[in-house]
Amino acid sequence: MEPTLRGLPRSAKARPQQLSEGVATYVRELIISGQVRPGDYLRTEAVGEAMGVSNTPVREGLLLLSGEGFVEFVPRRGFMVSAFSRQDVRDLFWVQASLAGVLAGRAAKLISYDQLVHLSELVVEHTAAAESGNDPDRVLELGHEFHRTINIAADSHRLASVLASVVKQLPNRFYGKIEGHHEGTLHDHPAILEALQKHQARQASTLMRNHIMSGADELIAMLEKQGMWSDRERSTA
Repeated sequence: MEPTLRGLPRSAKARPQQLSEGVATYVRELIISGQVRPGDYLRTEAVGEAMGVSNTPVREGLLLLSGEGFVEFVPRRGFMVSAFSRQDVRDLFWVQASLAGVLAGRAAKLISYDQLVHLSELVVEHTAAAESGNDPDRVLELGHEFHRTINIAADSHRLASVLASVVKQLPNRFYGKIEGHHEGTLHDHPAILEALQKHQARQASTLMRNHIMSGADELIAMLEKQGMWSDRERSTA
C-alpha cells in the first residue's frame, strides 16, 4: 500500500497572487524538515485543506517543486516526495553559502555608515529576542533582515537575486527546533558585523560562509535523529 499524507499541519494563508508559491514553500518546508519522507505521496486534497486553498494552486505549487527536484509526478498516483541524501542537503547549503559569502565580501567594501548602524541595532534586537524566547517568528524576521541588509549593501542586484532563488529552496524555520542553533547565531552575527565595520572583505566572506554551512550540519543531525536515512546511507552519504 503506497504511503500517503493526511492530516498535514495547517499553514498561514497566502495572498491570492502568491498561492502556488505559498504551496511550494509550505511543502518544501515539510520535506526539508523531515515531516514528510521520500516515497510519501502528497495528495492535492490534503495539501489544499492544510493550506486553505483549492486544488489548482496546489497542483501548480507541486509542479514548481517537481522542477526543483523535491517531488516527482507519478502517473495515476500523484506527486511523490523524491529521495534526497545528506550530500543533497550540503550541496544546497554550499550554493547559498558561496553566494552569500561573495556578497558579504563585497558589502565589507561598500557598506555605508547608516547600514552599519542598522546592522548593529539588528544584532542587539536579535540577541534580546533570542534570549527571551517569547517570539520565535520575530527572531527569524530579525535574522532575515540582518542578511538582507548585507546583501543590499553589496550592491550586486543580480547576484542577490540568484541567492534569493536558492534561499527559497532552504526553508529555515526548522532552525528554531535545533538545540544550540541560536547560540551559534548569537556568536556569528556580531563577528560578521565586526568584519564589516573593519571593512575586512575576506574575513566577512569567510565568516558568512561558515555561518551558513553550519546550518547544513545542524539540519543533517536533526534529520538523522528523526530516522530520515538508513544506517547504510549514513555511512556512505
